[in-house]
Amino acid sequence: MPQYKKYGRGNLKPTPNSYIKRDYRRAVGAADFSTFQVKVKETDLLIMASADVHGPACDLVRQYRNQLENYINHNPSFQSSLRPLSLDRLAPPIVKDMLKASAVAGVGPMAAVAGAVAEYVGNGLLAEVGIDEVVVENGGDIFLHRREDCRIAIFAGPSPLSNKVGVKVKAEAMPMGVCTSSASVGHSLSFGTADAVTVLAASTVLADAAATRLGNEVGIDSPLSQALDAAQEISGIRGVVVIRGEEIGAWGEIELVDLT
Repeated sequence: MPQYKKYGRGNLKPTPNSYIKRDYRRAVGAADFSTFQVKVKETDLLIMASADVHGPACDLVRQYRNQLENYINHNPSFQSSLRPLSLDRLAPPIVKDMLKASAVAGVGPMAAVAGAVAEYVGNGLLAEVGIDEVVVENGGDIFLHRREDCRIAIFAGPSPLSNKVGVKVKAEAMPMGVCTSSASVGHSLSFGTADAVTVLAASTVLADAAATRLGNEVGIDSPLSQALDAAQEISGIRGVVVIRGEEIGAWGEIELVDLT
C-alpha cells in the first residue's frame, strides 16, 4: 500500500517502505573512489569509479551522444515527441531502450535520455575497462553498481525535506537506477508540481522515464496518492518517493534513512 503523510519542519520521522530522496552531485559517498567530471556538449556527468577511467568515460559519452544525435537527425520526432513512439528494430540499442521505457511509462522517449546515458556509460566502463564498481550521475539521475550498500540523499529544491531523507540501496539489489523528476529544480520538462519524484528500477532508463511520468501526476490540487497509485501501473519499477513541500509519500521497495 502507498504511504503518505505531511510532516512539519524539524519533525521528520522516516517510516519503513516509505520515502526516498535524491542528491545532486553529492549523492553517494565514495571517498576511496576516483571521482571526476565528464562534459561533452550538454552532457555533464559526475563519475565515481574504482579506478581512474576518465579517458574511456569521455570516449563512451561521445559514442552514445553520436548515436543519439545521428538518430535524431534522421528522426526528429524522437527529440520532440511528448508521447511514446513506435519501436524501431533498426535503431541503436540506446535508442531502442529509450523507446521501450517511454512506451512503458507513457511519455516521450527523450524523458529517458539522462538515465540512458548514465546507464550506458556505466555499463560500458564495467564491461570494456574492467572496473568492478562505478557510479554515474547525470543531472541527478544515477546509475549505481557497487559491492556495498549505498545511501542516497533526495534533493527536493525548496522543500524543507530536501536532503533530510535518504534511501538505502543494498549491494545485492544493484545495478540500480535512481532517477528524479522535479518541477522546481533543473531544466527538465515537468507538467506537475512536485519538488521531487524519485524512482528506483533495475533499468536506469526506465527509472528516468517513470520519474517524468509520475512527476506529471502531481498536480496542484491532486493528492500524492495519485502519483503513488500510478506508480503501481508501471511495470518494472521497484519503488517511488514523492515530495511536495512538506508532504512526502512512497510506494514499493523503499528503505529510508534519516539524514538529519
